[in-house]
Amino acid sequence: MTRGKKSNNESFFERVYDVTKLIPTGRVTSYGAIANYLGSRQSARMVGWALNSCHTRPDFIPAHRVVNRTGLLSGKHHFGNSTTMQQLLENEGIVIEDDIVVDFKDKFWDPAKELR
Repeated sequence: MTRGKKSNNESFFERVYDVTKLIPTGRVTSYGAIANYLGSRQSARMVGWALNSCHTRPDFIPAHRVVNRTGLLSGKHHFGNSTTMQQLLENEGIVIEDDIVVDFKDKFWDPAKELR
């Protein structure tokens, strides 16, 4: 990597963070929806990797608002303990039952539609 230039992964991660910051309070999106918006439909897992490492950043990235495609809190173990992600979402008015967002379709925020 050339000094002062970002690698492709770093650039992708930054783009993931930029989109994640735009998720409104009280809404959720999926790893795949972010990947799709970024033009990389097959990169949902890479979106997850980016969000798993965002806790080292000085700015706040609301990674708790990103769930899997069925509304499951699949990344909950990356928040210090198994209930933190749920607590953060519930603080925003999102109801969680058995680690799944209730009314997922109503709470879903699709960046491809919302950020046209």
